[in-house]
Amino acid sequence: MKRVTGIGGIFFHAQDPAALRAWYGRHLGIDVLPWGGAAFSWRGADGQPAGGTTIWSIGQAGSDHFAPGTASFMINYRVDDLDALLQALRAEGCQVLDNTDDGEFGKFGWVIDPEGNKVELWQPPAGQ
Repeated sequence: MKRVTGIGGIFFHAQDPAALRAWYGRHLGIDVLPWGGAAFSWRGADGQPAGGTTIWSIGQAGSDHFAPGTASFMINYRVDDLDALLQALRAEGCQVLDNTDDGEFGKFGWVIDPEGNKVELWQPPAGQ
């Protein structure tokens, strides 16, 4: 079974998200969209679109979005078969969170790594 196939997103918290987003926009040229993040489209070796996106987003420190993780960041990994992977992780003794989310943006599940970081696993909708 394939496990992780790419990075779907990088999310982190900041004390002043608006100021930090502005800094990244000004100094690194990241085009921060009104929802508070950016979407980087994947490109192949030929420079043409390759059918995927990596999300980059800064949220408010103190939010419980990464709970029960203890880090100020969370990485979202793209996977092919979320249900099979979560089942395999449970069988391997990993701390898999019970809740999952299945909606218009795909299927999401979470596991806590040995350092206490919440890791998001994302199965995109068909065709993405």
